[in-house]
Amino acid sequence: MPQDSAPVPGVARPVITVLDIVRVVVLVVAVASLALWGFASSTLPWNVILGIGAPIVVILLWAVFLSPRPVLRVHPFLRAVVELFIYVGVTIAWWSMGQALIGSAFALVAIVAGVLSGRRALA
Repeated sequence: MPQDSAPVPGVARPVITVLDIVRVVVLVVAVASLALWGFASSTLPWNVILGIGAPIVVILLWAVFLSPRPVLRVHPFLRAVVELFIYVGVTIAWWSMGQALIGSAFALVAIVAGVLSGRRALA
């Protein structure tokens, strides 16, 4: 049975770019970093609350404001502020764990990806 890649009428497939993949990786790293920070930063029971709660807050912020189909469509400036808030939180989490180099590298990659994506969205 041959695989036919002919376009189907009425079906629009999104074009996925390298920048989209980088942004997904940045989000996954942000959620994992906050989980690691939460579990490592405190003692029981707060480490469990922070380890589960911090990633949930980031996922909810992403779903409400930043996802491809956000619950609330807001001005691009507010989207950028929410995204920057998440990136700053993850960077501070890495710094508080004594890993300033990892935090700074994350901040650099995340902010460059965010700026490039924002420019693409405004164009």
